[in-house]
Amino acid sequence: MKKLITEVDILNLIKSGLTELIIPKNAVISPLAFDRIKHNKIRIVEQGSASKENESFQNKRLAIGSDHTGVKAKKVLFDYLKQKGFDIIDIGTFTEDAVDYPDIAYNVACRVKVGEVGFGIILDATGVPSCITANKVPGIRAATCYNEFSARSSREHNNANVLVMGAKALGDEALKSTADVWLNSKFLGDRHQRRLEKIKAIEDKYLKS
Repeated sequence: MKKLITEVDILNLIKSGLTELIIPKNAVISPLAFDRIKHNKIRIVEQGSASKENESFQNKRLAIGSDHTGVKAKKVLFDYLKQKGFDIIDIGTFTEDAVDYPDIAYNVACRVKVGEVGFGIILDATGVPSCITANKVPGIRAATCYNEFSARSSREHNNANVLVMGAKALGDEALKSTADVWLNSKFLGDRHQRRLEKIKAIEDKYLKS
C-alpha cells in the first residue's frame, strides 16, 4: 500500500522546525500537502536516495569551538577538516588559559541556530558539559559522541546538528574518524522523524511556560 502524505503530516513537520521531508518510494502527496511543501520551501527526499542537504554538506560552513582543555584537539580537527574542503569558523578559545565552556558552547550553538553555519563542533574535556549547554538553545540537537557508532546514530536517528567530543577522552585519530562519520551520515527520517517531533513538542511546552 502506498503511503499518503497529508497536510497534517506537513504541518507537523513545520512545527518540528525541520525543512526536509523524507518519504518512502512511490508515496502519494495530497494536493494540500503539496501546497504546504511548496509554500514553506520544504525539500522532498525519497528514502534510499541521498539527501540534498547531505550532498551539499561539503559546501556548508562549520563553526568549531573549544574550552582551554580542547585547544590542541581543536587545532587538529580544524586543520583536518579544512583539508577536506570545509569552510570553518573557529570561535576559540585559542590559548590554554582557563575559560568557561558555557560561553564557547553557546556561541557555537547560536551560530547554528540562526543559520550562519550548517553544523557545529564543540570540544571540552569530556564532551558532556558543552553538550548540556548547547542543548539549552531551542532547535539545537547536540550529541556527545565517543566513537563512530555513536556519531552515525546521532545523525541517522537524531538529526544532530552539533557534534560534541571529549578532547581528553579521545585521541587525535579517534576525533578525526568520529567527525568523519558524523559529517557523512544522514538523517533517516521515518520513525525517527516522529520521535524528533515528540522531542520538539517537549521543548515547545517549556518555552511557553
